[in-house]
Amino acid sequence: MMAEDGIVDYGFAKRKAAKTLGVGDGETLPTNDEIEVELRAYQSLFQEDEQRERLRELRRTALEVMQLLADFHPYLTGAVLDGTAGRYSGVEIDLYADSTKDVEISLLSRDISYESSEPQHHGHDTPETQLHLDWNDIPVTLSIHPLVNERQHKRESPNRPTRAHASAVATLIAQT
Repeated sequence: MMAEDGIVDYGFAKRKAAKTLGVGDGETLPTNDEIEVELRAYQSLFQEDEQRERLRELRRTALEVMQLLADFHPYLTGAVLDGTAGRYSGVEIDLYADSTKDVEISLLSRDISYESSEPQHHGHDTPETQLHLDWNDIPVTLSIHPLVNERQHKRESPNRPTRAHASAVATLIAQT
């Protein structure tokens, strides 16, 4: 479902698969890491060339948007960063700004249209707001966080970063 239908939320994919298979709520479902391993295996077997080219295109788009919004400390996150992005994936970028309005003014001054939404989940790292735009027909979600939160990002493994600066994205593009 994640590779073929474009579902990006692991929890939703698990619940939908469980329901499809008739598995009850009390059953143990696979972890996100187990699902990611199988998603990568599926993509390498059935979508290798398509997925590699799409990933390269999404990372180039991410880098363009990140360079445009460099004043707001952009970080690439999600499936485009971790390499599991497929044919229906969009780009997810975290921005850190004094105000959401600053980002909106920046986009408007460049004549870039967007839609605003409230985050769907709430937690310690929930963005203040999300802006959605199309960049050359690729969906881009900008999650805007308070500037003071940039340094409060949870510790991550160096082998598996959860966010990346533009320079790291440029390196990823060169490697694919």
